[in-house]
Order: sequence, then structure tokens, then C-alpha cells
Amino acid sequence: MEIASETIVVKATPSECYAVVTDFESYPLWASDIKAVEVVRRDDSSRPLEVTYRATAFGRSASYTLSYDYTKAPYELSWVLKTGDIVSKLDGSYSLSESEENFTQVTYQLSAELIVPFPGFVMRRAESKIIHAALEDLRQRVESNIAAK
Repeated sequence: MEIASETIVVKATPSECYAVVTDFESYPLWASDIKAVEVVRRDDSSRPLEVTYRATAFGRSASYTLSYDYTKAPYELSWVLKTGDIVSKLDGSYSLSESEENFTQVTYQLSAELIVPFPGFVMRRAESKIIHAALEDLRQRVESNIAAK
């Protein structure tokens, strides 16, 4: 299975980026494809373990639930698909590393499969579009949060 990946640099610390990445309930405010979010289950530290999304994906509305792994927090947040109506796989991660003082290199990886198969080049193009939008939306949100302080 091929994993799509893209990296950007955000003018913020890794902790500032991590705070935005893990504030799932705010995603509809800044993530262009996310329309609604519901935290289904939390761990003993109140971190969301399962989150259900309604999003625009592959040209239609999609609902899916992701299960999050905080093992490498705050340097990585990873997830796997728990359930989905049009996807059979939607696994990925955000990796955060300080590239220089007050700058963070953010790498987004995604592996997606639809229930109804599409040609590989269509899936790769869709994954690339999703990743690029997610990273640009994240950069804008993090940097605007810092500018507002």
C-alpha cells in the first residue's frame, strides 16, 4: 500500500502546531473539507480517542470515525480508520519537528482506500489534494492564532 506524504514549514513551535492538530472540535472552523466533528470517546487524560467526522471527500459527503494514537505525542499524532461510509482505509499521521527556532516542519502522511475502487492515479491525485489542503489549512490556522496573540 502506497502512502502519500507532504511536508511544509509552519512559523510556529511544535507545541503550537500540536495544539491546533489535536483540537478536533475546532476543525470545521479552519479545515476546508471538514463540515462537522463529534468526539465519541476520550482517554483518562481527556484526549479524544475516537472522533467522527462529516467531510467533503472524493466529490461527495462522507462520514468516518478515526481512532487516535498519542504514543509519540507531542511529536506525532497518528490515526486509523475505525468506520467509514465510503472509505475502507483512512490511516495517517502528523509528524512535527522543530526545523529552526519557532519554526516547525510538519509532515502529513495518508493512506486511503475507497469501498468502491478507483484507478490508482485517481486515488493518488485525491490523496495529494487532501494532504495539500490539510497542510495549508493547518499553516493558516496556526499562524493566524499566533498573529492574534
